[in-house]
Amino acid sequence: MSLPVLTLESFPQGRVRRPWYLERLARHVANFPGVSQPHAHDFYLLLYVTEGYGTHTIDLISYELKPGSMFFMTPGQVHHWQLSADAQGYVVLFEADFYLLRYPGSRLFEYPFFNHAHAPVLYLPSAEAALLPLLERMWEEHSAPAPQQDEVFRAYLLLCLELAAREYPAAPARQAQEPRHAQQLLREFGSLLNQHFRQQRAVQQYADWLHLSPNHLNALCKRHLGKTASALIQERVLIEARRLLRHTDATVAHIADQLGFEDASYFGRYFRKHTTQTPETFRLAGSAAADNR
Repeated sequence: MSLPVLTLESFPQGRVRRPWYLERLARHVANFPGVSQPHAHDFYLLLYVTEGYGTHTIDLISYELKPGSMFFMTPGQVHHWQLSADAQGYVVLFEADFYLLRYPGSRLFEYPFFNHAHAPVLYLPSAEAALLPLLERMWEEHSAPAPQQDEVFRAYLLLCLELAAREYPAAPARQAQEPRHAQQLLREFGSLLNQHFRQQRAVQQYADWLHLSPNHLNALCKRHLGKTASALIQERVLIEARRLLRHTDATVAHIADQLGFEDASYFGRYFRKHTTQTPETFRLAGSAAADNR
């Protein structure tokens, strides 16, 4: 098991199953508070922020969230956000097949914001008059059943993606590419970490996959994320360990096996070293807190 992997079925939309979802941000967060915790999903996501502030962390990297910011995510990425109480905007979710039914797959994969070599966020001017009105039209279409609703929504979605692609910044000058390259490497590290943390905890292996030295990878993470690569790997393992201990009935031995530890004893020492609690104590504390609510 890994962190929760959400599907569109995780967000009920009434009796009719749709391959897309649209909701106002504040209501989305209120209806599904778990979306503020680290998770992945098997669909594409667009998030347009109209009010409020916060941070949106995608594959280890935290981005400023503010009015005019538009985020893009692909299936499999891990993310979470911290939003101010007044945050407003729109959340659009869609399955790849919904787009591919009418439009070429090559185009979906060519959008710069769906390419992990690029940042997954656009910062639009507050007075932009293309994307927000389009999302408002999508909201109107979503709000009342109408003939060919899927077709109309899909056309709006295509326009939204195409107009966003126009707004995406051009490639920077050569001298400005080093920070961009560092961000690309960190996104790739985050993606590899989400795939392999249960089997691999060695910085050397991640560095090899990225064609870097371990010292270079550690320095890169420290400079841009404030933590070494080894600390980020450890943090990822512990996030999953805590989730399994708190939210499943799996035995400690089974959890140790799922996380790639040789045995429960080794897992227990690792967990206690980094949290000051045994796995059993952590689980009991969580149960007691739930009982007192």
